[in-house]
Amino acid sequence: MNGHKPLVILGAGGHAKVLLALVQSVGFEVLGVCDPALADQGIEEWRGISVLGGDNALEALDPRSIELVNGLGQLVGGTGRRSIFQRLKQQGFRFPVLVHPTAWVDQSAILHEGVQIMAGAVIQADVVIGANSIINTRAGIDHDCRLGEDVHVAPGATLCGGVQVEGRAFIGSGATVIQGLKVGMEAVVGAGATLSRNLEARHVLLGPSGRKKEAPKED
Repeated sequence: MNGHKPLVILGAGGHAKVLLALVQSVGFEVLGVCDPALADQGIEEWRGISVLGGDNALEALDPRSIELVNGLGQLVGGTGRRSIFQRLKQQGFRFPVLVHPTAWVDQSAILHEGVQIMAGAVIQADVVIGANSIINTRAGIDHDCRLGEDVHVAPGATLCGGVQVEGRAFIGSGATVIQGLKVGMEAVVGAGATLSRNLEARHVLLGPSGRKKEAPKED
């Protein structure tokens, strides 16, 4: 990992814990973490790294000398992770692609800025994954899948070959999407569900029974 810039992690929740372990396992230098809750409590150290402060701590850092790790988890219908990524990108900060050393990523795959590939994940040939997306622990993305920006594929989920997932969609833990299907913008495939036909934008597939409903729209 020589030549990579030092990292600052944003947030100190569960997703950030996993990312800290990832970046340390591949030898990145971590300057510290920015988290308003820790800063408000006067906590100076978190999991062995410095607490730099809240969000305003980034104002003292040069975007050319560091890179950021988006430690906010992606919740169904949530916008916080996407908002902070877009805002800090506009300020000139960059987010590296992060791949756990136990993940397998085919050399033909294209991973856009800020993509996070967690432990045990498999990314097969000619996959494209959009910016700020998470491929979580032991998830599998088979050949020729196309994922938009801000997608979350939760632990143990499987996308069979040629699946298209549009931006801000959520594939729940242990879910399976059959080959060649499309998951629409902001749609949700629930935990354990098997998707056997296209899922429209902002619709939800719940559980093994395949019951569908329309997801609430963002404000």
